[in-house]
Amino acid sequence: MPNLPSLGLRNRNNRAPQPLIRSAAPVSAYVVDCAIYDEGRRVEGSWNHSDAIEEVRRRGSGFVWIGLHEPTEEQINGIAETFGLHELAVEDAVHAHQRPKLERYDNTLFMVLKTVRYTDTETRSATSEIVDTGELMVFLGRDFVITVRHGKHAGLAEVRSQLEADPEQLALGPSAVLHGVADHVVDTYLEVTEAIQDDIDEIEAEVFEPGTKIDAEHIYLMKREVMELRRAVQPLTKPMQRLAEGYTPMVADEVRSYFRNVEDHLARVSEMVGAFDELLTTLVDATLAKITLQQNTDMRKISAWVAIVSTPTMIAGIYGMNFDFMPETNWTFGYPLALMVMLGACMVLFKIFRRNKWL
Repeated sequence: MPNLPSLGLRNRNNRAPQPLIRSAAPVSAYVVDCAIYDEGRRVEGSWNHSDAIEEVRRRGSGFVWIGLHEPTEEQINGIAETFGLHELAVEDAVHAHQRPKLERYDNTLFMVLKTVRYTDTETRSATSEIVDTGELMVFLGRDFVITVRHGKHAGLAEVRSQLEADPEQLALGPSAVLHGVADHVVDTYLEVTEAIQDDIDEIEAEVFEPGTKIDAEHIYLMKREVMELRRAVQPLTKPMQRLAEGYTPMVADEVRSYFRNVEDHLARVSEMVGAFDELLTTLVDATLAKITLQQNTDMRKISAWVAIVSTPTMIAGIYGMNFDFMPETNWTFGYPLALMVMLGACMVLFKIFRRNKWL
């Protein structure tokens, strides 16, 4: 077992002192978790942010990982002061509604990622949301990483569990956590795009299947949600590229190759989203053309029936003028003959329109 740094205290048996473990008060509701990791393993104990960073710096190794959920400005001020976070980055983390970006403040790296979730609902309206979005901010320092989450989804408990199960990866430092978070977010992008792909395939089949009812509102809804996904994916491309290329020494060289893999996945998602947008534009045009064609067909049917109905109406109108010298008015079979002429004319017109596919 490696020797632990001394605190200047010795017990009666001259044994090296145990590491300092302080029992902190229960974390607040906005603090999801606060832990120390040394050599890739979680240090036992309950910590608050100030005790945790003090212990890490006393050890001279390891780092602190703090997870926050929608903190207010008052709640995050103490953490920001302890870790020396820049006030502009703190303001962005509190108020959210930021574009994906990567910024460097002195010895701290600040990254914003958009989180997405696919909402599968049977009934959708113009106000429905297929893609639910949130935000995730990451503060990265030499010996700490702080994640700030906004939204009801995209929790990081799974990411933390996976990293804790892989001490070798976690031993690479805070940048390994940043990679784990980015990889998790991009994986959700892939899941959402695959779900949207299935929806678009169904819409495409409906549009080009004869006799189906076209729901243009659904296509516009899907196009709007694809644009929402696009706003989350495309701005992240450049920051991910910079991390893979060695933008900052705070990202370990061993981790940089992992970011290249995330960058590849992100590029795939970006291409899919661009293809979705083009395909939906085509489907909108096809839908409008099909609706126009359907309206023209309906107008032809209406015109055909009007022509058929107007023929007996015309004959009845002429004989209804009650002139003395109307043909066949005094003939016994004049009335049945007029009815037969009306019926015959209607039948002839019906066959003509049917042959021309107006009916």
